[in-house]
Amino acid sequence: MTVPREMPEKWPRVRAPGGAEEERRVRANAREYNEKFQYASNCIKTSKYNIVTFLPVNLFEQFQEVANTYFLFLLILQLIPQISSLSWFTTIVPLVLVLTITAVKDATDDYFRHKSDNQVNNRQSQVLIGGVLRQEQWMNVRVGDIIKLENNQFVAADLLLLSSSEPHGLCYIETAELDGETNMKVRQAIPVTSELGDTSKLARFDGPDTKLMQNSGRTKFKRTSIDRLMNTLVLWIFGFLVCMGVILAIGNAIWEHEVGVCFQIYLPWDEGVHSAFFSGFLSFWSYIIILNTVVPISLYVSVEVIRLGHSYFINWDKKMYCAKRRTPAEARTTTLNEELGQVEYIFSDKTGTLTQNIMVFSKCSVNGHSYGDVQDVLGHKAELGERPEPVDFSFNPLADLRFQFWDPSLLEAVKLGDPHVHEFFRLLSLCHTVMSEEKSEGELFYKAQSPDEGALVTAARNFGFVFRSRTPKTITVHELGRAITYQLLAILDFNNIRKRMSVIVRSPEGKIRLYCKGADTILLERLHPINQDLTNVTTDHLNEYAGEGLRTLVLAYKDLEESYYEDWSERLHRAGSAPEAREDRLARLYDEVEHDMMLLGATAIEDKLQQGVPETIAILTLANIKIWVLTGDKQETAVNIGYSCKMLTDDMTEVFVVTGHTVLEVREELRKAREKMMDASRSMGNGFSYQEKLSSSKLTSVLEAIAGEYALVINGHSLAHALEADMEVEFLETACACKAVICCRVTPLQKAQVVELVKKYKKAVTLAIGDGANDVSMIKTAHIGVGISGQEGIQAVLASDYSFSQFKFLQRLLLVHGRWSYLRMCKFLCYFFYKNFAFTMVHFWFGFFCGFSAQTVYDQYFITLYNIVYTSLPVLAMGVFDQDVPEQRSMEYPKLYEPGQLNLLFNKREFFICIAQGIYTSVLMFFIPYGVFADATRDDGAQLADYQSFAVTVATSLVIVVSVQIGLDTGFWTAINHFFIWGSLAAYFAILFAMHSDGLFQMFPNQFRFVGNAQNTLAQPTVWLTIALTTVVCIMPVVAFRFLKLDLKPELSDTVRYTQLVRKKQKTQHRCMRRVGRVGSRRSGYAFSHQEGFGELIMSGKNMRLSSLALSSFTARPSAGWIETLRKKKGSDGSTAGSPSGAADKTLKV
Repeated sequence: MTVPREMPEKWPRVRAPGGAEEERRVRANAREYNEKFQYASNCIKTSKYNIVTFLPVNLFEQFQEVANTYFLFLLILQLIPQISSLSWFTTIVPLVLVLTITAVKDATDDYFRHKSDNQVNNRQSQVLIGGVLRQEQWMNVRVGDIIKLENNQFVAADLLLLSSSEPHGLCYIETAELDGETNMKVRQAIPVTSELGDTSKLARFDGPDTKLMQNSGRTKFKRTSIDRLMNTLVLWIFGFLVCMGVILAIGNAIWEHEVGVCFQIYLPWDEGVHSAFFSGFLSFWSYIIILNTVVPISLYVSVEVIRLGHSYFINWDKKMYCAKRRTPAEARTTTLNEELGQVEYIFSDKTGTLTQNIMVFSKCSVNGHSYGDVQDVLGHKAELGERPEPVDFSFNPLADLRFQFWDPSLLEAVKLGDPHVHEFFRLLSLCHTVMSEEKSEGELFYKAQSPDEGALVTAARNFGFVFRSRTPKTITVHELGRAITYQLLAILDFNNIRKRMSVIVRSPEGKIRLYCKGADTILLERLHPINQDLTNVTTDHLNEYAGEGLRTLVLAYKDLEESYYEDWSERLHRAGSAPEAREDRLARLYDEVEHDMMLLGATAIEDKLQQGVPETIAILTLANIKIWVLTGDKQETAVNIGYSCKMLTDDMTEVFVVTGHTVLEVREELRKAREKMMDASRSMGNGFSYQEKLSSSKLTSVLEAIAGEYALVINGHSLAHALEADMEVEFLETACACKAVICCRVTPLQKAQVVELVKKYKKAVTLAIGDGANDVSMIKTAHIGVGISGQEGIQAVLASDYSFSQFKFLQRLLLVHGRWSYLRMCKFLCYFFYKNFAFTMVHFWFGFFCGFSAQTVYDQYFITLYNIVYTSLPVLAMGVFDQDVPEQRSMEYPKLYEPGQLNLLFNKREFFICIAQGIYTSVLMFFIPYGVFADATRDDGAQLADYQSFAVTVATSLVIVVSVQIGLDTGFWTAINHFFIWGSLAAYFAILFAMHSDGLFQMFPNQFRFVGNAQNTLAQPTVWLTIALTTVVCIMPVVAFRFLKLDLKPELSDTVRYTQLVRKKQKTQHRCMRRVGRVGSRRSGYAFSHQEGFGELIMSGKNMRLSSLALSSFTARPSAGWIETLRKKKGSDGSTAGSPSGAADKTLKV
């Protein structure tokens, strides 16, 4: 291959993927020249660390956590002997354990990022180096390299097409990895290089400069709302700890000044302490060390372990495994599981996410007769599971074996020679821009610009009207085995305004006929008045098809006189050559000829949704989750899918469509939408009295509580204005008042901006789900990103936090795994703070009885092992395995999801309740044994009270009380729960007796000073009665409160559990909900992925192979309900708190 000398070295200014215009100097196949401009390499990198930077960067990130810094500070204090009454290992062992576990987890995550990066970077391409094609890894491709691509190969970088093996330098590409679209797009080589021959491309943007990587956005460190709350609570607890330290330090200073000075002879101050004030100062730091267990570092270890367990449950879930693709669900992060139980907004892509991007010819109406519905022997419409075998197309050797149709009467009409049916399929085989490729005899492959056209041409092919080949001036069709070549006189191309396309052909008999197909709203008004009766019948069929969410087209034809066509063709030629207003002149001529047409019928295409999408959306809606669709498709496509998946219904009060092209137009349309919603709310008599001026918070509250159901559809150009700073609030208020929002023709950046807008103004958790590289920025921006792993590439999966193969699994991810994760984490945190306040506050009360000397109540080994051994495993088991209701009930009752959205299970109020219970328990834990021991005696009459016996009694009471408490908190008992709870109690007593044994004392007399204490103390009946009394007094109020709450004000989960119990007793069968069909208004659309101008390209002959032209000479070759309900959003308390204005959350009832 040689590059022509006239190939430019300096390329014109181009808009780089980053958005700014730049001028690039590139010399083809000259690496030394191009390297002096220091263009980016083609190596992509999504990982965060390497071997050198991992340790310092990871430690720096971990010490960004307030808790880790706090424990490091405590460790430093414990190394100062003057103030530390505990050994340093009580803090350093848990701290190192936490840092190590987190580092291993981060290293594992980054390893998989490196692995995926290497997989992409090591793909092979053929690069022209030194005049020879060589295999080169993608990461070694440089700007200016000439690359040879073959059929079905991946594209290594952003490339400039130099030449192609196709005629006129055309190249057909599939952009599935970018946008999920599987239909072909056409690109043409620059003229100066188009005759080089093979498909060659010049690398223009590499690696991080490519459009794909630029659209990916920055990788953001995501943290859950519970993480953020915990950081706040840690600061509060630290403040509380300082207050306790100050109180006890002041007490120490007063005690030393008033009492301690009298005992200097046998209780002298430590060396360096010369005043009561300084003694109090040292006592402050000592108590900071002793009381630090109110937030033990084991909390963070346990949180990571629980999250890891939840992630494995997602990975192991067989009900989220796709056997067809052999793809399991994957939790690609372990830090966001509980946030899955708090989602309020879902932002979804359409193509490849909600749909399979597979168009299927489903039904049709021909001359007033509807085909496609299958009826049983009683004449009723057969259900999906009752359908017979599909129609047998074996009579047609050119039929596509993958095509299926269920109504045999249509094929019978074809075989019986029904002229209307023949003309119907003749139109479908002629009126299109599909390209045909025949690799071998009878083996046809269609290349369609849109999947709609491919489906229609394939349907005609199977029913005997086979589009075989085309040239710039002819179309060859095999009609029931007979080859007929039509002269192609004109193609009246499709565009967004016309919403139709037509072809004018001359039959072998010399008859000139126009065939037209397009949107019903456009075509029906262009029919001849004689069609009125047929139009009424066809309209009914269109309404029926649209009610089922099918994409409809109307077909019509018109016979043209020879003289009229000659005159019209001359005027068309002049208009096409006009230097000015060419498009307008052509449009007028197209409109002229496309009038007074005769109606043939209508088609109904199913844009196949992924399995379970309507049901999933209905269930998620019932869970008070709002779903917004952000798609790059045209408005008609998106609206059709909205009806198909039941986001949009005809029961809605109104669907607002915003299509303004200017700021003023968009603002006015949004204002009118809000006014209509307010007017409808007032007219329905819901008690709202309108005021001329409403604050933004009040307006948001009113809009979100209005009566009626609304939907908002907005185009990309209108959205660009709506997202401007002075209008984003109005847009958000309007959108949040609607049940469904669909944004069409949006760019990847706009997707991310919409998500960011909701995050900015609404205190709600957002989730973005997509399957293509154009969804990556949105996925990274949302609180939670979900990637669909399918045929559309892996870019979305690589950027996601969770991935699976089908949209329907989102229902289980949120309602089961997410809800359980949130419930478990909240119960875990509540219990953890309770048990540690109960444990730690005993030191505070003891300080008033030990002269504020910073003496600990417990043995230091008990302090070390309390959170690591004695109480760690039971709470871990609850945090990993607990359930309030079974998974089936979680799916059956979506409203169970609401507590997570309202953040009811763990918030500041619940935190204060937990610490109040812990403080209450600590008071009883200290003062009951203290009161008993004041006058109690042993069996031998000796005084029972001594420090060591008191310590053992309090410690034993504490372990038993918190074990009973976690038994009450556990809602789902497993063998593991039993083993951990009773095993921890057994371990406590085993370790207690071991550490108080003679053997350890003899080996380490300075470390184990409680020799024989456990045996002596626990042998006394008084001690056990004290422990029992303490347990009963601590636990009974909790039991009584929960009993009364369950009886007087049960939660939904309590009701569901009770219902489940009743069902088991009565052995009743679960009643299944029946699907309910929808009778819809007419919705239509036409080949919405279609690009304007393709018809002109066909007529020019530029896209024709020589073999296709030659083939035309061989024309004589022989051939033998689901019910969707919207529950109103939670009260204005939540809406006003997150209102765009940030105003005070004053509610306004409507």
